[in-house]
Amino acid sequence: MKFGFVCPQVPGHLNPLTALARHLQMRGHDVVFLYSSDAARLSFIPGEEERIISDNRAEMSKKQGDEALKFSMGLIMSQSEAMIKSLPGIVRSNQIDALIVDCVNFYVEFAALQLGIPYIHVSAAAHFDYSGRTPLTFYGWPHETNAAALARNRDGAAKFIQLLNETNGGIKAQADAAGLKIDWDNPHATLSPWASISQVPKAFDFETSHWPAQFHHTGPFHDGKGREPLDFPWDRLTGEPLIYASMGTILNGRADVFRTIIAALATHKDLQLVLSIGDQLDPRQLGPAPKNAIVINRAPQLDVLKRASVCITHSGLNTVLESLAQGVPQVAIPVAYDQPGVAARIAYHRTGVVTSLDKFTADHLSTLLDEVLNNSGYRNNAQRLRRAIAEANGLSAAVDIIEHALGISRNSLPAPARNH
Repeated sequence: MKFGFVCPQVPGHLNPLTALARHLQMRGHDVVFLYSSDAARLSFIPGEEERIISDNRAEMSKKQGDEALKFSMGLIMSQSEAMIKSLPGIVRSNQIDALIVDCVNFYVEFAALQLGIPYIHVSAAAHFDYSGRTPLTFYGWPHETNAAALARNRDGAAKFIQLLNETNGGIKAQADAAGLKIDWDNPHATLSPWASISQVPKAFDFETSHWPAQFHHTGPFHDGKGREPLDFPWDRLTGEPLIYASMGTILNGRADVFRTIIAALATHKDLQLVLSIGDQLDPRQLGPAPKNAIVINRAPQLDVLKRASVCITHSGLNTVLESLAQGVPQVAIPVAYDQPGVAARIAYHRTGVVTSLDKFTADHLSTLLDEVLNNSGYRNNAQRLRRAIAEANGLSAAVDIIEHALGISRNSLPAPARNH
């Protein structure tokens, strides 16, 4: 079977989705990434549509909270509108049998509906729950089941649905023209009836059993492959407890946040910091770094986390899952998007501590670091999640779900090609 992948062209989405694609290849399927100029050496088809996001990365990187969400949703809707127009022709000309669509590419499944082909939804970021049973991931609210909390959750979901309806006018026109009848007040109206897969392990989610039958928790899509080799000064590591810090690859344009992290670690002479600042800033813009700090644009995150004692993170799902896969506790500083919801899960499962940008000072961060380092409960809980992630075997589980949902028999597949 040939699968066409549609996902944002940023590492937090490409890394897990290309891992999933490689696992499908191992099972004998063909894969191709659409609207992509880089898919970790997998087949791809470029498209101008991907530039809608990439051309605005610098402006996006400095935003936070609702401002970041609204700005990004406008770009995503413009991109989706363009994709829905071109995708049917791409699918036909490349003989694609099914689509795998990242859930943040809102409404792109409309092209599959027009073509009458199956599609699978995958959440590379935290999944969306519009039911009100748990807080929608854009909010950092705790998981509670009392009437007031459930009403708050429903109001939060309604607020985001309103934002969707304020930005999807062009897509509505396309759906009408194609004869698609959509309940625009129900964002799950076109959720894949075959399967919707979240790489959030069930052990890291809120405790609730309300999910639809086609929804599945798996576990993170990590295989340690496909990432660009990076130079890293391994010889500079001193053997002291290592603190790894990253604010991700999108909302990483605020020099003041990185300076605060550096200042906090400057007071901890017995610790060493590896700070990955991304591609929007130059390390020299942050001023001189203390001797116990390695400040670089990009770090080999998986390898550094294997040596880390704590991860300071923006609460991006992939960084958090990669930390938990190594049993590393976190200090979480959510900025926007799904990050508040991921941070709420960190607090819920006590795998780390959570703060906010409006409280973020060097002294405050230093205090939080001391708490996580000195309270073994956080590391014990992170180690518990490490074991759950290993047992979940997310990639194999996800491919099993996809094949079962589409009625693919293992006996009907050709043997995967072998490398000689």
